[in-house]
Amino acid sequence: MASRGDENAELEAASAGGTPASQVEPEVVNNSVYQPINGSQNQQKEKLQALGAVQILNGATILALGVFIGSSQSIFRPFRQFFLVFYTGYPLWGAIFFIVSGSLSVAAGRKPTRKLVEHNFGMNIASATIALVGFVFVSINLAVNKYSLKGCLSSQSLDLCICMGVLSNGIMSLMLILTLLELCINISVSAMWCAENKCNSREAISSPRNSV
Repeated sequence: MASRGDENAELEAASAGGTPASQVEPEVVNNSVYQPINGSQNQQKEKLQALGAVQILNGATILALGVFIGSSQSIFRPFRQFFLVFYTGYPLWGAIFFIVSGSLSVAAGRKPTRKLVEHNFGMNIASATIALVGFVFVSINLAVNKYSLKGCLSSQSLDLCICMGVLSNGIMSLMLILTLLELCINISVSAMWCAENKCNSREAISSPRNSV
């Protein structure tokens, strides 16, 4: 009887000092919402929204330049060689990609769900590719302008040709700057989300071990 009482006492002491195994539950990792682990979630949200706003502004400006060139075709048609990038369609489809990408970045900054973050990442990769293609088109247009201006020396409408060349160089230079800025933003946003997703993957793997 004494030995049985001692065993009961030891069992009660063990149950009082520790937590039963049935009550230990592994930590559940919430994959529905993007959660950085470095304690700077609010800063990253604000940064992403600011970058998204710049993307939208870039796309809107490029689209406005394309609309301006298109609406002035009656003047630009004899000097088509100065506005070759317009005929590639880049001011239209490039601007649409940039605006959509920026809108997704702003939405992901406000409510960073996993699905929205993945769509934003894919759209930024596509926009970076579009920006690279647009950079090539605009650079070619600027290179062609040099030879077109030389051809103006033998033109009867010399003054008008020079004005069109200067106007084209100004528009193409602005479009080139906006395209490079868009490319840098897309690469930055993609790199930021890649780094944070890698950290989240490591946290998801280590969390169950730490909870046990």
